[in-house]
Amino acid sequence: MLIPRQKTPALSLPLLGGGQFDLASEVSERGTVICFYRGLHCPICATYLKEFEKRAADFAERGVNCIAISSDDEDRTRLMAEKVEAKNLRFAYDLPLNVAKDWGLYISTSRGTTSIGIEEPALFSEPGLFMVTPEQTLYYGSVQTMPFVRPHFSELVAALDFAIANNYPARGEYTGSV
Repeated sequence: MLIPRQKTPALSLPLLGGGQFDLASEVSERGTVICFYRGLHCPICATYLKEFEKRAADFAERGVNCIAISSDDEDRTRLMAEKVEAKNLRFAYDLPLNVAKDWGLYISTSRGTTSIGIEEPALFSEPGLFMVTPEQTLYYGSVQTMPFVRPHFSELVAALDFAIANNYPARGEYTGSV
């Protein structure tokens, strides 16, 4: 389990369109929102990423970078980026599943072809949404065991406004005995 205010695992992946995403090298005023998604096979992910794309400018206005990441290969990632009509949202691909587990993501096995006619990979990670500070510490995290009922980006933007205005710290940091 990742702990707020503590350093997150390393994350370095190829970016769609060229280059490399390296969390340790990210430059932003307030951090990076990382959206781990299931992959091209997931219609719920496509809808979710469309909303993320719409909100990317809102995050940027607040000094926050955005990226969507999956274990899909470059071709499937390109198809997803095209499906969500990504213009502001960066996409990284080839997430190793052991790295997904380091981030606390759940791993699922394939059920074959999905409702939209796309084959699921043999193994893939379930969704997770994180906000990481510029110092690479966890500020916010949410992981899912299913593709359903995900945090809303509009609520995260509003929460970010509150956190900025009130210098609100990351919560859930206590690791002592209870």
